[in-house]
Amino acid sequence: MRLFIGIPMSPAVIAELAALAARLKSNADGLRWAEPETWHVTLQFLGNTSPAQCESLVTRLGEVQAPPVPIQLGELGFFDRAGIFFAGVALSPELLTLEQRVTAATSLCGFVPETRPFHPHITLARAKGDHRAQFLRALQARLQPQPVFTRFVAPEFLLYESHLSPAGSRYEVRARFALRPPTAR
Repeated sequence: MRLFIGIPMSPAVIAELAALAARLKSNADGLRWAEPETWHVTLQFLGNTSPAQCESLVTRLGEVQAPPVPIQLGELGFFDRAGIFFAGVALSPELLTLEQRVTAATSLCGFVPETRPFHPHITLARAKGDHRAQFLRALQARLQPQPVFTRFVAPEFLLYESHLSPAGSRYEVRARFALRPPTAR
């Protein structure tokens, strides 16, 4: 199974992103737009995972203690080389702490943390092929003004399984993990 860990979007943010995508989409834009039910903030991509590793992950991730995480989407942007159009996510201390605790927990299951800095975002569309830079530039020209998104507090993070197909990825929730404020002693 192909797994990753992420934070789901609130219904309000999904509605705002869906309205934005509907406004920006064009039949000739050369982009594959992500479906709203797939929008999430990735905390860690794990990749191919054995059933034994998955069981260990559920145990270790269940031990992660962190408070609910405020999520504020920021500016829209592009990863040009990867051909990705995304909504940035503000890197709050709570989000960074959760990402660090998640990667510490997964390292106990044999997963290696990403070496690149954590850059939280929501992938909205992908451009493929030789003309991807052209497709992204055309989209960028339609982006003004930058939208403002509703802030929300994430009460949980999820372990997802990704099912790949020619039509795009479909995600299945394998486990949910509540975020709770620290308890007073």
